[in-house]
Amino acid sequence: MKTAFAGLALLLLCAVTAAAEKVALIKIDGAIGPATADYISRSIAEAETQNAQCLIIELNTPGGLLDSTQRIVQSFLGSPLPVVVYVAPTGATASSAGCFITLAASVAAMAPATTIGAAHPVSLGGNPIGGEEKTDETMKTKLENFSVSYIETIAARRQRNVEWAKSAVRESASITATKALELKVIDLIAPDLPDLLKQLNGRQVDGKTLQTAGAEVSEIRMSSAEHVFQKLWRPEVMFVLMLIAIYGIIGELTMPGAILPGVVGAIALILALYMAAILPVNVTGLALIGLALMLFLFDVYTPTHGILTVGGIISFLLGSL
Repeated sequence: MKTAFAGLALLLLCAVTAAAEKVALIKIDGAIGPATADYISRSIAEAETQNAQCLIIELNTPGGLLDSTQRIVQSFLGSPLPVVVYVAPTGATASSAGCFITLAASVAAMAPATTIGAAHPVSLGGNPIGGEEKTDETMKTKLENFSVSYIETIAARRQRNVEWAKSAVRESASITATKALELKVIDLIAPDLPDLLKQLNGRQVDGKTLQTAGAEVSEIRMSSAEHVFQKLWRPEVMFVLMLIAIYGIIGELTMPGAILPGVVGAIALILALYMAAILPVNVTGLALIGLALMLFLFDVYTPTHGILTVGGIISFLLGSL
């Protein structure tokens, strides 16, 4: 009788444990920028807190900033739990920065009719006015050589096809999911998330045996701040912000006391530096809040009819985000 009760208790314990298994999920659809890197880093930490079996990143991207890509790769390689990059849904791409990110994952998966590759680095801007073509070509060569060595290191670390990875940078090679599996660029092809979980179950990843069959999928959503900055991060938006910053500062210098151009230009400049990954998110927030406090203080002693106060409120709200 005691043996029967012990067996029943063991079965119940196993059932509860199996039911308690959890998998964290996030979805990246769009360009890779600072907000994306922040979102992924936060999600890895949150997935660990939830004691999730792994973090699955459903990816569909045309590319993005190299600095943000490096941050994401570093967070993958230092992650305490396995990270699965799943290029999906059908028709999705992991181009440019997405290729680096997929190769850096603990497990790389793709849905049917998806593509990966075309990782040759490109510049957001052309030759600077008055710049020399020789200097431009030198910088292009340096960036290409760095990108080749970087993707080679990632592929070697994850034991994936190093030669193809280098060709994705040098020759902008791009392949389908079927070809990627054949060339050992990825680990598996899954038509949907349930099938992916089924294929991951029992797989040994980073010294851990995944138990994902029937696991509860917990989606970690973007915060309001991450969502706003992710939507705003586009090359054209960054160029517009830089133009506003330049003309705002010029307007303030040519018409001292105009105030409005200077306020708008200062806010635009800080946001443009953040979107170009020059300023980290925390520094950007502190800079905007600091600017807001300065504007509030100046408005006390300067008759600006509330322009500085309005600018300060906008700057404070953006800094708080």
